Amino acid sequence: MIKKWFALGLGGIFGLSHIGLIGMVSRKSGVPIINPPVGPYTSYVISADKTGYKLSYTANDPKTMFITKDIKKKGGFLGLANETTKVAEEYVMDGQTNQGGPVSNHRSWMDQKPGLTQAQVEEINSARKSEACIEAVGAAKGTGRLVGTSVGAAAAPSLSSIPFVGWVAAGWVAMFGGNQGAEIGGNMAEDLNKNC
Repeated sequence: MIKKWFALGLGGIFGLSHIGLIGMVSRKSGVPIINPPVGPYTSYVISADKTGYKLSYTANDPKTMFITKDIKKKGGFLGLANETTKVAEEYVMDGQTNQGGPVSNHRSWMDQKPGLTQAQVEEINSARKSEACIEAVGAAKGTGRLVGTSVGAAAAPSLSSIPFVGWVAAGWVAMFGGNQGAEIGGNMAEDLNKNC
């Protein structure tokens, strides 16, 4: 009796599975269904018909990206001109530029090493360099102001003979010479010092 029920049950399951398979095959479309894995950086083109399909797929598009910056600073004689430096930085999707530090996600794993991160080391070094740069620029500005004021003071006696405003013109030339000397000295120190 148990064998009879077992055979009947097994035959029923086998028959139902065949009926389900026949139903799936009869409803099947002639065009293949394609589901490529997609993400925020995926690009693909699919063309499909009853004879087959053609797939053009790029999983990480664009592979690299660029940041361009224009850095403007004073330059030229007496610091009156503007100099523009173009900087282009190339980076990848999961790199430090895009992620901003240690990252673990489904595409990449960038773990932090023990101790300081590279960004922290660079921040400390740049702070030390900026302190040395400030000291060098300050010293150069002081020296430049002294030299510029001396040159302006040498020209002052020729202006002091102007009636009524000669003393003002002489003082203005001395101050202008000091300010320009400080600016030139600071720019020279910034250009020539390795810490700037």
